[in-house]
Amino acid sequence: MDAKASILVVDDEEIVRRSYARILGEMDCDARAAADGEQALQAMEQRPFDVVLLDIRMPGAQGLDVLKAIKHRWPASEVVIITGYPTVESAREALQLGACDYLAKPTGPDEVINAARGAMRRKKWALRAETAPVH
Repeated sequence: MDAKASILVVDDEEIVRRSYARILGEMDCDARAAADGEQALQAMEQRPFDVVLLDIRMPGAQGLDVLKAIKHRWPASEVVIITGYPTVESAREALQLGACDYLAKPTGPDEVINAARGAMRRKKWALRAETAPVH
C-alpha cells in the first residue's frame, strides 16, 4: 500500500478503532479514527481521506447516512462498510450508495488489509480513468 494512503476508521467501539488503526498503521498508511458519524464528517472537512472504513450502527448519524454524505461531498473517497449487523438489505443499500465493499464483523486483520488495499486500487483506477486522454 502506498505510504501516502490516508484511511479514516469510523466506529463507536474504541477497541475496534484502535485495532484497525494499528493494523493499517503497520501497512505504512496514515490511519486516523473517529468515534461517530459527526466526527467522521468533521475529519473529512479538514482533509478528505482516500479510504473510510465505516461502521453502520453508531450513536447519532447512522453509517449509511454518513456514506451518502461522503459520496456526495467527496466522491473520490472510497468507503468500506464494516458492520456487526449484516443484512442483505443494508449490503444492497450500501453498494447502491457507493460503498466499494461490505464486511461483516468480526473481521480479522487480513480482511481489513484486503478491503483497504482493494479500496485503494479502486481509487487509483478511478483517478487513472479520469486523467486518461480521450481518443
